[in-house]
Order: sequence, then C-alpha cells, then structure tokens
Amino acid sequence: MQLAVLGRLLSVGRAVLAALRGRLGALCWSLAPLSLPLSLSLPGWRDSAPRPEREREWEDAAPTPTSVNYHFTRQCNYKCGFCFHTAKTSFVLPLEEAKRGLAMLKEAGMEKINFSGGEPFLQDRGEFVGKLVQFCKQELELPSVSIVSNGSLIRKQWFEKYGEYLDILAISCDSFDEDVNILIGRRQGKKNHVENLHKLRQWCREYAVAFKINSVINRFNVEEDMNEQIKALNPVRWKVFQCLLIEGENSGEDALREAEKFVISDEDFDRFLDRHKDVSCLVPESNQKMRDSYLILDEYMRFLNCRNGRKEPSKSILDVGVEAAIKFSGFDEKMFLRRGGKYVWSKADMKLDW
Repeated sequence: MQLAVLGRLLSVGRAVLAALRGRLGALCWSLAPLSLPLSLSLPGWRDSAPRPEREREWEDAAPTPTSVNYHFTRQCNYKCGFCFHTAKTSFVLPLEEAKRGLAMLKEAGMEKINFSGGEPFLQDRGEFVGKLVQFCKQELELPSVSIVSNGSLIRKQWFEKYGEYLDILAISCDSFDEDVNILIGRRQGKKNHVENLHKLRQWCREYAVAFKINSVINRFNVEEDMNEQIKALNPVRWKVFQCLLIEGENSGEDALREAEKFVISDEDFDRFLDRHKDVSCLVPESNQKMRDSYLILDEYMRFLNCRNGRKEPSKSILDVGVEAAIKFSGFDEKMFLRRGGKYVWSKADMKLDW
C-alpha cells in the first residue's frame, strides 16, 4: 500500500515538474524574438503609445489544447494510397518522455487525447500505446482517451490488459467490399479487413469500450451504399472524411503517396452524405472543416500547422512548452467547435448497452 501511494506521489511530482519546465520554456521562447526594451510602470501612469503589432500578436491568448491527436509513430503495416501522415521517419519518443509531454498537455487544459499514427499497435505489439492509455486515464485522469487504428494488430489480450482505461476505439474502414479495400491499400496479407472489423466490434462490447468507425471517402468508394453495414455495426460515431491532399505527405515531389487519383469533388462528397443521411451516428467532415480544426502532435511532440496545405511543425512542447508551441499550430478553435469536435467522449457518460 505504502509503495503504491509513494509511486502515485512520484507520478504527480513528475507531472508538476514537467508543467513548470514547460511554462519556463514557453516564457523564454516567447520573449526571445521580441527584442523589446524593458520599462517600469509607475502607479497612476498609463502608457498611451500604441504597441507594436508583433507585441500584440505575442500577447494574444494561445488556444486551449482541449482535444489533441498525438501521432506518436509514422510507421504502418498498411499502404493506404491517400494516407496524409506517411512513414517519413521511424522515430518514437521514449515512453517516459511521451508521458512528460502528456502531463504538460494536461496541465495546459487537455481533456481528450487521441493516439494515432501510422499504426499505433505496431510499437512494441501494442504495449507502448497501452501504457500511454493507462497513464492518461489512471495517472492524469483524463475524461477521454481514444485510439485510431486499422485494427489488424489488435489482440483480445490487449483488451484484457488495457480495455478498462480506453474510452473509444476508432477503426478505419473505407469499404465493405474487400476488393475495394485492396485497391485502396487497406490490407496486409490474407486477413479480411471487414471480418476483422466485426471481431473488434464484439471485443469492444465485451470490454466496455465505445466503438467508432472512420471512413475516408474517395474515388473508389464514393458510389458505395454503406447504410446496412453501418447500422448493423452500430458505432457511437461514424466519422466520414473527404479525401484530403497534404503537400509533402500524399501530394507533391517529396511525398510518399500520390493521392490525386483518390480525390473527389465537394459535389461527390455531398452526394455520398445524402445517400447516408438516415444514419444517426454519421459525422461528416469536408476538407474545409477538417484542415485546421485538429490539433495534431507529431512523433517529436511538435504541433503541425496545415494552413498552407502542408504540415509545418512548431518547436516541440518538450523544448518550449505547450503555450509557445501551440501558437504556431494554425488551430482554428471556432471551427473545432463548429464541426462538433467536443462531444460526449467519456464512456462513463455514454448511455450504451454494452
């Protein structure tokens, strides 16, 4: 008992120290480029001189990292042709450094963490993401912890060990026609992606994990009717994305994918949505809604700014703190709220028939 209490106190102490280090880093980072003269403010005096534009920009409040998507690995066992976060590096932070960054985010106001990739279950056969999930729920006490995965590497033993700490498991499924999945690149070996999806749905029921489906609508599946299959699986949310081009990831000379052949028009996307308008769990996201309304943290814990059509990284939160790094994220907090980015995301608050 005493060892357990001591361990928890040490975890809390590490989180506090990480937050203090982050705030100090943020202060140093934000002051460095200003080169502003210091002055004393005397009681009763008010400086009426206009402040430089750059000073006003730096004093603007940074957005709150309410919901963060941490892509801690770029490695994946699938080769989806439209992937917008490709295997450009094999780097993964040491576990304790990742925990330090997550503690800093919690201190800055994070309520939900979503672990993604790449494929999150590739690293240490799912143990790495499992330990992060447990840390975020047990130590940081975050309201919501989720994972996005292709599902191919998840085993029942993982649910037995870590399922209680996970609120939502989102599985990527773009088609219920296995031939289309093969065309897209969402397959490895002889494993049937759709059959595996149903197995994971059942495990989520058994271990009280909310089940979600993510689909990227593209040239190969835009005419498909998924009504019957989605209603049968009954996910808490069916997130439907319009295929998005990101320069340097799935488009352009230095990209590892060529997603141009997957792109659909806004009209095509709207027709797909209209065909599925009776699916109550449908959550559509066009390119306009998607591009700047996500806080994306890469494998180095740098925020990725997509406003110019490519991913431009900030400095790492581990070096400069959350407040300084997030100012370069390009995050559109209003669009985040407008697209329904904040919802009932803790399984404790969901009324689900497990």
